[in-house]
Order: sequence, then structure tokens, then C-alpha cells
Amino acid sequence: MKNYLLTLTVGGIALTAALQSCKPNNTNNAVTGDAPVKAYVAPGKYDEVYNFVSGGFSGQMSVYGLPSGRLFRVIPVFSVDPEKGWGYSEESKPMLNTSRGFIPWDDFHHVELSKTNGEDDGRWAFGNANNTPRIARINLRTFKTDEIIELPNSAGNHSSPFITENTEYVVAGTRFSVPPDDVNGDVPINSYKQNFKGYLSFVSVGKEKGNLEIAFQLECPGVNFDLSHTGKGPSSGWFFFSCYNTEQANTLLEVNASQRDKDFIMAVNWKKAEEYIKAGKGRKVAVKYAHNVFNDETHSATSEIKNEVTVLNVKDFSDLCYMIPCPKSPHGCDVDPSGEYIVGSGKLAALLPVFSFSKIQKAIETKAYDGMYDGIPVIKYEAALYGEVKKPGLGPLHTEFDANGNAYTSMFVSSEIVKWNIKDLKVIDRKPTFYSVGHLCVVGGDSKKPTGKYLIAYNKITKDRYLPTGPELCQSAQLFDISGEKMEMILDFPTIGEPHYAQAILANKVAPNSTKIYKIDENKHPYVTKGEKESKVIREGNKVHVYMTCVRSHFAPDNIEGIKIGDEVYFHVTNLEQDWDVPHGFAVKGAINAELLIMPGETQTFKWTPDRIGITPFYCTDFCSALHQEMQGYVRVSPASSKQALEWSIGTNLPKTIDPATK
Repeated sequence: MKNYLLTLTVGGIALTAALQSCKPNNTNNAVTGDAPVKAYVAPGKYDEVYNFVSGGFSGQMSVYGLPSGRLFRVIPVFSVDPEKGWGYSEESKPMLNTSRGFIPWDDFHHVELSKTNGEDDGRWAFGNANNTPRIARINLRTFKTDEIIELPNSAGNHSSPFITENTEYVVAGTRFSVPPDDVNGDVPINSYKQNFKGYLSFVSVGKEKGNLEIAFQLECPGVNFDLSHTGKGPSSGWFFFSCYNTEQANTLLEVNASQRDKDFIMAVNWKKAEEYIKAGKGRKVAVKYAHNVFNDETHSATSEIKNEVTVLNVKDFSDLCYMIPCPKSPHGCDVDPSGEYIVGSGKLAALLPVFSFSKIQKAIETKAYDGMYDGIPVIKYEAALYGEVKKPGLGPLHTEFDANGNAYTSMFVSSEIVKWNIKDLKVIDRKPTFYSVGHLCVVGGDSKKPTGKYLIAYNKITKDRYLPTGPELCQSAQLFDISGEKMEMILDFPTIGEPHYAQAILANKVAPNSTKIYKIDENKHPYVTKGEKESKVIREGNKVHVYMTCVRSHFAPDNIEGIKIGDEVYFHVTNLEQDWDVPHGFAVKGAINAELLIMPGETQTFKWTPDRIGITPFYCTDFCSALHQEMQGYVRVSPASSKQALEWSIGTNLPKTIDPATK
């Protein structure tokens, strides 16, 4: 073993030397010799942390274990997923419904975990659909998307889904300001300043089951909202949004939205807005949006189109919103665990401003304003500023926090992570990330009580980091140990999609509550089949309903005859297993949709429209036993005019005896 390790070490040194010319400068000490030990999780051992990562243009959320970097699961959210039948099964199709109809893809940028008293509680994760604005709630008991709600009056739902301290609300800001839904939007694009508005949506979350409802919206000036975070402790009841394009440009924004030295952080008193709503100050606005809910008892989703929201125009209330100048084109807007300090990250700045909530309140009290912006008071920069981190790096993007009063900021342009102290604003450490780093994640890093010793960086580019895979390389994450004064990179690991935002939580807050099976006795699906004796096939005109069961290692029924061209066949497949991790798959030859993946105790429906006469096999797609290969069946399809009766069976339709005289 010692000889092997020596050989491995020598080989690693040689390989490192050979690749030095490919690396960026100042990376020699990025990884130390004991890094593999810190990231190693032995076979059969569990990771300490769940890492929930947005998939960007994949529309899905991925789940990794840390420190191993092992991929555990891909959770379908806003895009169809043939592996699990998401968006293909009849039960899941309504989850992707919108006011525009069924949409099979979206752009998922940000993940946020539910909180209690400002601490991650392990109940739900929330995600945002950036393209067709929606918010999703993912159940961390089942690791399945339970609810999706569309956001009216919004375009480009990038600034979401951010959570209040006790998950009272999920908050979302529009990325692209546009004319409101209830007015004529057929206006010249260059009338932006007159006709375009930005909306903030406050989506309430039910205390017990997490049910989502749009509680109210705030109509704001026509700017682009970027990232946001809620206040904590002393700043509880407030929200802070980064805003750009305060020039209100409508073309070539890379030039025309960078004219001013400063854009804004918008401070929103959401508790005050809530008071106005309860006092009936809001106006009802006619809109159209979809609300989709998955029911774990029926294993089915429903979609409802709603037609009204309540809106407050912030111009009508002088104590709702305040603008705080921030270096131009801010991206991150992050609140430290104490709730006193708000960090604004101007993407083009060479400094980091840290604002004080106490000073903001004093500035409001004394009206230390520097004019108005579209009806909203602008607080003087110096009146709100706690201080600036000088020369932290280039292109600050996002800041996370640890439990020791330190902050960590990603620097997109200079490709590094910078650690600095919140109180004295001094830089403590910096580490290269090899190319352009985007967002960061510390375990519990946006909560009142950060708990982890790990920081994860999500990179946009991975040249030289992995084996080549054609024109596009894999996406990348890097794991750092931050338990000491100096950061230490201990692992590179690939990710799916384009990882944007992510959150991480200690495994012991999620794993003990994980669902193992759906109890068959509690299955309330309208087409459930709770035993093989109940399996049957029923014709209703040209619709045929197959009440089917699956268990290791057969389907019931497995022979079906009397299906005709022109029929719509619905296979309602119930998995009778009551053992953990024994899903079954179901697929039909030539079907134009995907397979099904059916969990123990669950019922899922596969719609099939036969397009040709003959024998069509079906089979289990998910390995389930030694006789998985034998888990199959046949459907006989006859002409539309056929007199063949509808018949089904299992184990009784035995091969006919061949009469030698007929040979």
C-alpha cells in the first residue's frame, strides 16, 4: 500500500508539473496534499451535507453529497424529464401548465431553502423559472416538485425565490420590466420610461403544507431587479433588492445601462406593505396565471387558472421603499447572519460597499435623502454606508457568510474567492477558482446560523480542468474547506446543466424525514389497483383504461387483446412494492412519449395511441430483480373494424398446442 501511495504521489507530481503551463497564475498552492482525505467519503458511509444546485438552462435541480461531490439525484422541476416521466405521465403534465399552455422547458437559476427563525429547516426547497416566470416548491421528504405558481405582471423571473425568516413569503422581482398585464402592451419599445413597470411578487407559503398563493404585488419603477435577500434580526420585516438599468434603457444595455456610476439597492418594508394590504389599500388587477399542485395522496397534479392579484403602487406610499446608491450593475445583495450588514456587489466595481441597517433607519428618520428616483426617496450613499472593502478583487458577484464573522465573495473577473472580515472590512485570504466563478454557497450561509465548514464555488468555464468533451466542457463546482483561517480547495467535481445558485444544508436536517414508500392503503389515485385480483381493462368508447399492477417480476395483466386502431389507451400502473427503493419502469414500443418511473405504492398513467396493427410489447425499464428481463407483456392491436373482444390475462393465456397434421 505504501508503495502504491508513493507511486500515486510521484505520478501526481509529474502530471501536475506537465500541466503547469495550462493553469492560471498563482494557483500552485490552491490544493494541498491532504485535500483528498478531507473530501473522501468511504463506501457505505454517508455525506455530511446535501447540496441543492440549480441546473440553469436544464430547468432541473441536482442534489449532491458533500464533501464527496457525488451526484445523488436530478429532480425535475420546470423541464420534462424522460428518466422519471416528468411532463410525460398524465399525472405530471399539469405541473408544466401555464397561462400560455403546456411549456416543457425553462431556465432555473436559483435555489432557496425554507427557514424557521431564520435557520434552514429542511422542509422545502424553492426554485425559479426565469423564462416564463414561475416559482416552484420542492418537497424534501419526497424530493419531488409539489407546486408551481406562475407570476403575472412579470418578465424574466431572475430575482427570486428569496425567503423571509419564517418562510412567510417567497419573494420575486421581475428581471425585465414590461407594461403590466392589465394594460395595452402594444406600445413602442422606446416608450420604456413611460410605459414599462417592474413588479415584486410576495407569494405566501402555508405554515403546514407549504401551499403557495400570490398575496400581493408591488408595482415599482421600470428597472431590472437582480438578486435579493431578506433582513434578519433587527432588519426582519425588510427585503433588499439589487437594481440595475436605472437609466431605463431599452437597447444595447451593456452600454446604455452602464452610464451612471451608481445603480441602487432597493430596501422594501414588506411588513408595512402587509399592513396596507390588510387595511384594504391594494387594488384588484385582472391578470391570468396558472397554479399547479401535486397531491401525494392521489399521486396526481391539478392545474387551475387564476384571474386576479392585489397590487400596491409604491409611489402611493411614502414609507414602503427606499433606494440606496450602489456601484453600478450590482448583482449580489446579501445580508449577514446578524441582519445588520447588507453587502452590495457591483459587477464592474473594484470595491465592496457594506451598508448598515441601523444607519439606513437613521437616514430614513432624519430624511438624509439625495433626491427621488421615480417617486422613491434616495438615501445618501454615505448616510447608509458602514464602510467599503478596498481592493477585494475584480467583478464582485455574490457574498456568503460563516459563523465567525467572516464573509466570502466571488470575483468573476479576477477568478477568485476573497475572504474578509465583516467588522473591520479587512481581506483575510484569497484563493483562485480557475476561470470565471459565479455564485458561492456556504452551508447555511444566508441564514442566521451558518453551520458548515464547507464553501462551494460554481464556475462558468472549465478549460483545462477536465477531459475534453467536444466544443462544450462539463459544468464545474469546487469545494473549499473553510474551517481554518485560510481557505483550502479540496475537490473539483462536475455538475449538470449550468450551476447558478445553490444552497447546502446539514444532512441530519433532511435525511431522517425522507419518505421511503407510499403506503398502498393510503393511495387515493382514481385509477389505483391495490392487488392483482383487481387488475382489469375497461373500454369507454375509444378510450381504454388498463388497471395494471407491477411487482417483482411481472405486470398484471401481461396479455391484452382487443385494442384497435383509433383507441386511446391509458395504462394506470400501480407499483405494489412496499419495500424501500424498488421502483418499476413502464415503456411501450413505439410510444411517442417517455417511460414511466413508478415508486413503491404509487400509481402513474401512461397514455398510448397505437398507430399500427400487430403485436406491441411493453416492459419494465428500471432494474428490479434477477428476473427483471422477464418483466414484460404484449398488446395485440387490431383494425378499427375488428370484432376482436377486449380480453386480458396473466398466466392463463398459454401457448396453443400445434397440431402435427397442420404442419
